[in-house]
Amino acid sequence: MRIAGNLTPEQLDFFNTNGYLVLESFSSPEEVREMRDRMAELLDGFDGSIASIFSTKNQQQHTDDYFFESAEKISFFFEEKAFREDGHLKQPKELSINKVGHALHEIDPIFKKFTSSDKISGMLYSLDYKRPVVIQSMYIFKQPGIGGEVVPHQDNSFLYTEPPSCTGLWLALEDATITNGCLWAIPGSHKNGLRRRFIRDENGVHFDHPSPSYDNKEFVPVEVKEGSLVVIHGDLIHQSFENKSPNSRHALSLHVVDTDGHVWAKDNWIQRKVEPEPLYTCRC
Repeated sequence: MRIAGNLTPEQLDFFNTNGYLVLESFSSPEEVREMRDRMAELLDGFDGSIASIFSTKNQQQHTDDYFFESAEKISFFFEEKAFREDGHLKQPKELSINKVGHALHEIDPIFKKFTSSDKISGMLYSLDYKRPVVIQSMYIFKQPGIGGEVVPHQDNSFLYTEPPSCTGLWLALEDATITNGCLWAIPGSHKNGLRRRFIRDENGVHFDHPSPSYDNKEFVPVEVKEGSLVVIHGDLIHQSFENKSPNSRHALSLHVVDTDGHVWAKDNWIQRKVEPEPLYTCRC
């Protein structure tokens, strides 16, 4: 399979300098609508009694077999603030879900089509990926009023290879603004290396070091229009705040690692039974 890079030297320079890159109009309105409609169908068929809670603040407490098995399934995770004290949802399930993951890109034809598209492969080729695999996918809702905070983090912490090779691909399926919880990043922070790792062992999951402290003044907002793709270096420090607005902020997030000259860490939280298929193999 012959792959052609599709990033310009200027775009690569911006990415290498800042640790992220915005590609406007990466997906057409029709492609965005197709993915949103498909997710609505998946949610409609979802049994709301079978799910888990997702939290970047307390994931150790919420981690269970459902979470671990989601690596090779389509699984549903509720917002922390979705439930009343009696355990029932405050509002309909479609307004209570935090995310759906982590194998949409493998199992569902609509999301697989986007993931395996030439434009994704071409962009990864531009970033020097030789044998890339999408190791996880997430449809993130950022629900109006209850969409939870995602604390400052680096993607390499959770999806570690030796040497590190993770890149995040964050597709806006709705406009992402400061008001409804857009991404925030510290430009250039990827140059300082990985701060800590998220480890899975016989005791469950935990970080190997305490959370670093960050100055919020260093973060800049990454506001983007629907259809824009944000490319995120695995060591870039980024976050998003709670969505306190009346508008949701749907996004599709893919994480890619290289499997040519890079070894998947056995103590990552994702421990697959079946090896993922590469998007392409470069024979250059």
